This record gives sequence, C-alpha cells and structure tokens, in this order.
Amino acid sequence: MAAVASSEEAVKASKVLMVGAGGIGCELLKTLALSGFSDIHIIDLDTIEVSNLNRQFLFRQSHVGQSKAKVARDAVLKFRPNININPYHANVKDSHFNVDFFKQFNVVLNGLDNLDARRHVNRLCLAADVPLVESGTTGFLGQVTVHVKGKTECYECQPKPVPKSYPVCTITNTPSKFVHCIVWAKDLLFAKLFGDKKQDNDLNVHSKDDTSSKTDVFERSVDEDLEQYTQRIYDHVFGYNIEVALDNKETWKNRRKPNPIYIRDALPEDAVQQNGRSQDHVNEEQDPSAMVSLGLRNTQEIWSLADNSRVFLEALKLFFDKREKEIGSLIFDKDDQLAVEFVTAAANIRASSFGIPLHSLFEAKGVAGNIVHAVATTNAIIAGLIVIEAIKVLKGDYQDYRMTYCLEHPARKMLLMPVEPFEPSKSCYVCSETPLVLEVNTKTTKLREVIEKVIKGKLGMNLPLIMVGATLVFEDGEDLEEDEIANYALNLEKVLAELPAPVLNGTMVTVEDLHQELKCSINIKHRDEFDEEKEPDRMVLVGWSGPVDKQTTSNGETKSVPSSSNTEDVDGTAEDISATSGMKRKLNEILETKENFDALENLSGVDSSSAQVVEDDNDDGLLMFDEDPRQSKKKRLQ
Repeated sequence: MAAVASSEEAVKASKVLMVGAGGIGCELLKTLALSGFSDIHIIDLDTIEVSNLNRQFLFRQSHVGQSKAKVARDAVLKFRPNININPYHANVKDSHFNVDFFKQFNVVLNGLDNLDARRHVNRLCLAADVPLVESGTTGFLGQVTVHVKGKTECYECQPKPVPKSYPVCTITNTPSKFVHCIVWAKDLLFAKLFGDKKQDNDLNVHSKDDTSSKTDVFERSVDEDLEQYTQRIYDHVFGYNIEVALDNKETWKNRRKPNPIYIRDALPEDAVQQNGRSQDHVNEEQDPSAMVSLGLRNTQEIWSLADNSRVFLEALKLFFDKREKEIGSLIFDKDDQLAVEFVTAAANIRASSFGIPLHSLFEAKGVAGNIVHAVATTNAIIAGLIVIEAIKVLKGDYQDYRMTYCLEHPARKMLLMPVEPFEPSKSCYVCSETPLVLEVNTKTTKLREVIEKVIKGKLGMNLPLIMVGATLVFEDGEDLEEDEIANYALNLEKVLAELPAPVLNGTMVTVEDLHQELKCSINIKHRDEFDEEKEPDRMVLVGWSGPVDKQTTSNGETKSVPSSSNTEDVDGTAEDISATSGMKRKLNEILETKENFDALENLSGVDSSSAQVVEDDNDDGLLMFDEDPRQSKKKRLQ
C-alpha cells in the first residue's frame, strides 16, 4: 500500500469494516466517527441484552432485544449525521460475506468474542489481501494487534489457548479445587437432571437399595411426592455416592477422605419438612428464584452448608414446579438465575464434603460462566488504540505498526506496552501453507470423526472439501445434488482405509474451504495405539498452532487440555534469541512485575483457577496473547 500524504486524507478516503458492535465495538464506532471516518460498515449477529447496558453506552433500556449493529448506527448518526454507516444484523460467517465482499474495504477492525469467528475473519482478510486490526479485552487487560499479509504474522501464526479439560475421574471422584465442583455440578448433575436424557453421563445412577437395578435413580416416578424426590436426589448425590467412592481404599491412601452429607446432617428436621423453603417469603417473580423464595438477597455472601442445602432443594423444586416443560432440553446458561443458584448450591455442598472452601454465588457464577467482568475504560482505551493502528495501516506506515498490550499493573512505569509485530511464521498452515501431519488409526477411524474433530474442530473450516489424490471424497455446501449428498454421506461412515481412495500411512490429503479460500495439505501417519487420557480423540494433529498437550500451572500441577500439537512444554522462561540486534527483550523482563506476568499467564489459558479459557461477561472479546510469555518467542520493545 502506497503511503498517503496525511492521516486526514487517509481517513477520508477509507472504507472500513467493523466486525462486532459490543463492548469494544460501541467504543470503536464512536471513536471512528469522531476521528473523521465517513464510510463505516458493521457486522454483528447479536441483539441487545440488559446486561450490556452498564458498558455499551450507545444502547439504552428501550433498545433491549434490538440489533446491536442497527442501534449503534442510529446512536452515532445522532451526533455525526453526515457520515455513512451500513449495519448488517448477520453472522460474519454467512456465505455472502465472502472474499469479494471483504475486498471492498481498506481495513478490517475486529471486536469479536470468540476464536472461531476471529479465525474466519483472519482467513478472509488474507484471501482478500486486506489488513486486519485485531483486539480483545478482559477486565483491566487488553490488546491490539496488526495483521498484514506478507508483512506481519497472521492471527493464527501463534498458538491460541482453548478450554482446559479435567479427567473425568477427578471430577467424579477426587475433586481438589472449587472449579472441579462447578464442572461436576454444571456438566454432570445439572445436565443429568434437566438436560437431554440421551446424553452420556458419568454420574452413578444406581440406588443404595438395589445396585443391580436398571432403574435410573434420577428418574421421578409419576406418583412420587416432589419433596420426597428432591430429598432423595440430595441424599444420593451428596451421601450415597460419596460412600461408594470411599469404598475404593486405594484412592484415599494419600488423599483427604470426603465426608458423606445427608439431608438430615445439613438441615434441622423442621427445615427438611418445609423442603428448605422459608415460610416468610413467597416467590412471586416472573422468573423463579430460590434466593427470593428463601429471603436470600446478597449474591456476594458465602452461604453456610445449611443455606446451600436449602437453595439446592428449593431450586430443584422450582424447576419441577415452574419450568417442568423445559426439563429434558435445558443447557446451563450463566444468565439463567435459577440454574446458577442450583449449580452454586450443588458445587458448595460437594466442596464442603471434600474440604474445599465454599464460594459465593457471585464467585461461582464467574467460574461457571468463565466470566471476567468487563471494564468500560479498558474498552475505550483499546478502541482508541485500534483507530491509531488503523490510521497507520491506511497511511502505509509499515515500520510504525505496533501490537499494544494494556496492563493492569505498570511495567517500566507504563500501562500500555507497545511491541513490534512478528514476521509471518514459516510453519503457519494458514498463511504459509505448511503441510500438517495427522497421526490416526486409519483402520478404525471414520471420515466423520476426522471432519468433526480435526477439519472443523481444530482447523476451523466451515464448508470443507476433501481430496485424496484426484478423488473427491467429501464436500459440504448448499448447491450439491441429491446423489452427491447421498454418496458423501456414505463416505462419512467409512473408515479412512476403506474410502473410495484409501487413506493409509503416507497418504497426502488436501483439504479446502472455498468460502475462506483456504487450502492445506495433511500427511497421514498411521498409529495403532493412543493414550486414552492424554489423547482422547485418538488423533494427534502435528503442525497445527494449537496449545500444548499439557500445561504446568504456577503451583506445578499438570492439567490435560483437549488438543495436541507439536509445541514444546513451557519452562517458565523466555529465552532471548536476538542478542545480536540488541533491541529485543525478554517479555517477562519487559513486564517486570509478577502481577503482569500472572495476568498474562491467566490470559494465555494456563490459570489453574479456571476450567476454561477466560472470557469476559459478554461480548467484549476474548483476550488471547499471541504467545505464552514463557516461551522462546520475543517481541521488540519500542
């Protein structure tokens, strides 16, 4: 891009695409308009919720339920009526937002809240040869990065953290952290009681009276009294199931034994008779709440075991009393008050049994919903930095591009830390077309599994086309003939070695997404055996810029994560490989303080206190630093 004479000219001549009109997006649109940009397009799928109003200042109570993109446009036009703003209430992954659509813009500015959409936009920008300015915030932390094809690394050149997972045996039998109890309450107990009954679940469903019975103890008989049922569930999950776990003496040789908790132990008899309900409070609210029924108001108060037991019983009863039609189809939602109350109470009762400190509903909701509460000031700072980098891009000031980190604690007396971008990674399969290697058992693995877990799950392709040599074995799209769809459906259920063009050890598979205009090659390496705990997918993708197989937390404990790559384990240091230039610094030296280093650690997805990558409480973006600060990559401090 040729340099433009001035910033003002560059801004006036530009056509800008914004993706996301949430926390960052509102601030960004306002700042673009006030900075002289006059042709702005916005894509956002979301509608406005009440929880957005505390920081997304273009929205008001009357706007709840309306399109974010359209309301943001109308709000800005009130103070900048002469500029052009085109809103799209749509998903950026829709087919009409293709490469040709992206080519009309001079720069794309992201304010997204998920990895999948970020990767999709990154690929479209590469295919259209349009610069991308990426961003994210989490609490007081934020970052802005610049991605220009052929000049800087693309968004996918560096590994991105993904949700952590814990072994099922830890969750079901030996929890040691509160997050383990939350995962148990949310993903096992809540799902078992209120979710899809056909889904597999690792909870013990056999009663104390008859362990050989095929009857599911969680099923409520037609004539069973609701109070009797809620108490029976309580005693089963917190009492009998703990006793079953204690039968395995070997497990508890070097661990603290849990204490079974029965309803008679947690509540006085008169409270049990009332099923936990306070007679002084009646829940007349439209949305049922156990807290309201019991007269509990403070969400930051840590409830006693008795109060948690009351909330558990009351919440369970309210689901059957007030929301029975939803049972069987419910999925945990952090914005569902009754669901949060149930999960908080269940997690705390289980924590009490295992000697784990209890948490307030406010804290438990944060863990269950992976929430770091948004800070409006951080969004405003990041929006300003996005515009600064966008102007540099429009002027063609390549040497001045900066990736800027917004820190919670000062480093070198600075809260904003600018560093130079990396060059494109030669090993990136997205922008450098480097072949990948897939280790897989070709004799037992079906094509469907490879597509779901690798091609769509890890590589992020939406409409993949798969070639083995000159043979097309699968294609996904809307314009296929019926016979083609039937033929590909048959291939999906075949193991790799039995496809029309067999996929064996040494086979090269070509995968392409025509929408993203992304193409990559995968070398197949046959493997007979896999570690069921470390490699649950029974597939290992090498060369993919995903997280490491295991990550060591600050206390030295190793956690498994649900993916594999060829990235080496981190060692707590950032090796300086650029002594000759004298300009680069170790990132941990740049950050100086332990607080900043820990903050980066959390944002890199290795925080031991969270089961998943931390997201903010709505849509201000998932902040993912483009490297773990303890790995050997460096950035130059300017």
